[in-house]
Amino acid sequence: MGWDQSNGPWGNSGGHKPGKGGGNQPPNIEDILRKGKEHFKGSMPPSFGSSRFLVMAFIVVAALWLITGFYKVGPGERGVVLQFGKYTRTTQPGLRYHLPYPIESVDIVSIEKINGVVIGGMQPSNNNSSRFRFSQNQQQTFRDANANMLTGDENIVKAPFAVQWKINDPAKYLFNLRNPQTTIQKVAESAMREIVGQTPIQPILNESRRQIEQDVKKLVQDTLDAFESGILITEVQLQNVDTPDEVFDAFRDVQRARADKEKMRNEAETYRNSILPVARGEAVKIIKEANAYKEQVVAEAEGEAKRFLQVYEAYIREKDIFLKRYYLETMEEVLGNRQKVIIDQTQGAQSVLPYLPLPGLQKKQNENNQ
Repeated sequence: MGWDQSNGPWGNSGGHKPGKGGGNQPPNIEDILRKGKEHFKGSMPPSFGSSRFLVMAFIVVAALWLITGFYKVGPGERGVVLQFGKYTRTTQPGLRYHLPYPIESVDIVSIEKINGVVIGGMQPSNNNSSRFRFSQNQQQTFRDANANMLTGDENIVKAPFAVQWKINDPAKYLFNLRNPQTTIQKVAESAMREIVGQTPIQPILNESRRQIEQDVKKLVQDTLDAFESGILITEVQLQNVDTPDEVFDAFRDVQRARADKEKMRNEAETYRNSILPVARGEAVKIIKEANAYKEQVVAEAEGEAKRFLQVYEAYIREKDIFLKRYYLETMEEVLGNRQKVIIDQTQGAQSVLPYLPLPGLQKKQNENNQ
């Protein structure tokens, strides 16, 4: 803080004469002390006019002023020291010292205190199974925002949520954001709407809640880091996510229709899974039988071909013997199961003798026994 050099705080109107410090120089402190001493001595009784009393009084006042610079930083806290309103340093827990006011001042900031804001909902009660709770000594605020959000598949869902945060850089927290609490509320609400707007409603209501919380937490943290806010987001939690009351009945009808659809699909899948293995087994069986038949026919054909070649080679070597043998085998095959009558032509017609048809009699006897 400067002073008016033409009329300084010590009443030096007109400044100093040239050659005695210049008109632009502050007044000499020794002259001020001397003049103050003379003025004090003139206004006091003679018994109080000794210089020793003045020196002791000045020392006591200066000591008391210097003592005001001591301060204590508790565990989980940081001290932010300002010199003429400008940030100079951050101090750790313990007994610390700064130049007395108005030269330096200190702001004590807690870096372990959990702060929170609930957007579009209410604080979870102590009986709630939710993992997100505020203790009595934690800062908590509630934003009465519209929790209805548009999902990625153009449905509407009510998604109130809560955010926990703490300070991780006191200097940035104090000087880079004018209203940190409001900033967190706005950024968190915007991030939640963005993530929900990219996600279908069914996962939001069921299995994707934890993933949405993590995505929102990351997006909020990235935004606050871009602001150099000095804030750390510790947790984001969705509360009772559901459809708005105005469309609750219609949404339940849609849910039941989808459940019926899934049921019928599952039944069809079950039936398919039951007949496909049987059909596949039959197909494999037919293919194997066809392959076996093919191998059998090919083997028989190859065997017949080899047998024919062997017969042909034998025929080439011994034609007469082969023809005679082949004739006998053929006659044996043709006449083997036939009834034959043998006539000795050397005896003429008298050689034809009646014979007893033993096979016929035996056959007739078997028929009678039956």
